[in-house]
Amino acid sequence: MMWWAWSEGVGTVRKKNDSIALPALLLAASAALTGWAVLLGGPGLSPLALLGAVCCLACLVLLAMALIRRTPPAKHPILVDGSNVLHWKNDLPDLSAVGAVLAELKARGFNPGVMFDANVGYKIGSHYLDDRHLAKMLGLPEDQVFVVPKGTPADGYLLMAARQMGAQVVTNDRFRDWTEAHPEVRKPGLLVRGGFTDGHLWLDAPVAQLKVARC
Repeated sequence: MMWWAWSEGVGTVRKKNDSIALPALLLAASAALTGWAVLLGGPGLSPLALLGAVCCLACLVLLAMALIRRTPPAKHPILVDGSNVLHWKNDLPDLSAVGAVLAELKARGFNPGVMFDANVGYKIGSHYLDDRHLAKMLGLPEDQVFVVPKGTPADGYLLMAARQMGAQVVTNDRFRDWTEAHPEVRKPGLLVRGGFTDGHLWLDAPVAQLKVARC
């Protein structure tokens, strides 16, 4: 499964939550109480059976509310060109620049994934770093971080993923060498520029693209 498979479940993934256990248990108990009361009371509806029926209805309402709460709000996927953003602070490789961009995107309501060239570990340190190590350093799930195979530029992977996901790409790269294979890079709003001015992050995106963040 490719690394961007995390996006396929955006808005549909259910978080583990035991909040439905109690309403479900109460519903079962109320139903049993109602059935027992009906059997004992004969043809008429006894007060005990009526109480059981009311409890069943209340438990159904609680169960429905618990199921609704288990569904997290949908988040719009967006990709970060990690090897490009890495140099946004004083043109020096700094992983904190990527971390700042990821934090800003999350704050705006996006669900970010990030992609790096294979040499990222040597740019910020002295040895190779894989998806797992970088995910831990950035505070992201491992399947939202991808280090491309050695000897392969990340650009092709990044643009292919963006196309499949219908996602924007945060980068200052214009991908001029990829316009034939990916003519969508010319489309306004697909590539989101950014940088740091006086230590403050800015992202340049059309107002239409920020509506997701304001929902």
